[in-house]
Amino acid sequence: MNRIARFAAASGALFLLLCSLVHASNWPVPDKPIQITVPGPGGGGTGDTLARMLAEQLAIRLKTSVIIENKPGANGNIGAAAAAKYAPEGYRFLFSWAGTLAVSPNLYATPGFDSQKDFTPIGLICDVPNILVVNNNQPVKTIQEFIAYAKNNPGKLNFGSTGIGSSMHLAGELFMNETQTKMVHVPYNAPATATTNLMANDIQLMFQLIPGIAGQVKADKVRAIAIMAPVRSPALPDVPTTKELGYPTLISSTWFALLAPKGTPNEIVQRVNTELNQILKDPAFRQKLADVGATPLGGTPEDLSKYLQAEIIKWGEVIRTAGIKNQ
Repeated sequence: MNRIARFAAASGALFLLLCSLVHASNWPVPDKPIQITVPGPGGGGTGDTLARMLAEQLAIRLKTSVIIENKPGANGNIGAAAAAKYAPEGYRFLFSWAGTLAVSPNLYATPGFDSQKDFTPIGLICDVPNILVVNNNQPVKTIQEFIAYAKNNPGKLNFGSTGIGSSMHLAGELFMNETQTKMVHVPYNAPATATTNLMANDIQLMFQLIPGIAGQVKADKVRAIAIMAPVRSPALPDVPTTKELGYPTLISSTWFALLAPKGTPNEIVQRVNTELNQILKDPAFRQKLADVGATPLGGTPEDLSKYLQAEIIKWGEVIRTAGIKNQ
């Protein structure tokens, strides 16, 4: 490359950088809405509820409208694939979760996106742990009793989930790996049906998500054994965690995060991260999270990047060990 070509290339790069800085300094334009894609259905599901809670607070802090766009399908792959193609201008973001960002890369041969290469991480939002619950007829009350009972009855206990590769399914596979037990996975299309069958003893246990089962636990319709988390849940403060019961690696949850299309100016990423962390410190917002069984997280974009990589590795090993086939 001659001197003129090098000068032109450098000038072009400098021009793009300056444009990016000017764009970021004027962001967000008050009359230009920000859109957050949620790769799941609307209507009050945990992901949709949390995304709308966050959007409301971001709109207040950024002084512009923040709109939720639901793009469900294929375990979140359709929405994430669409978000990966958005222009990196700071007006389109992805609100997603563990199943799409960490499980899909291991479960699907062609998910349509790369969660590490196609997005710029902004921050972790919150965490909703899985909880081991059993039918009241089961002769166990502690995790030690449950593990012993499962070992003495290999293949006779059925656990329900919302489908192959779901958080509830993989939590069960992780549990079997860690405890050397053998149980039968029964996938359902809807968590409510699985919960109904659990109470009827058609299935004996579930690794449910706390928001979907806390009411039944409090009403003594099912028995909670342990929350698969490092700390107790404010939604069920009397239920011990796997960590405190002596199983520190038996951790499973659906975590939620905010990401931007790759190439989004760093100044915008850092601004949104700052606002996100301030929202997560607000007592009123933290109480709203507690009400749906979620624990606030937060941190830097780098924290999310490292966490995502570790989760991809962790669930990839679980999927391979269980012999779950790519779709």
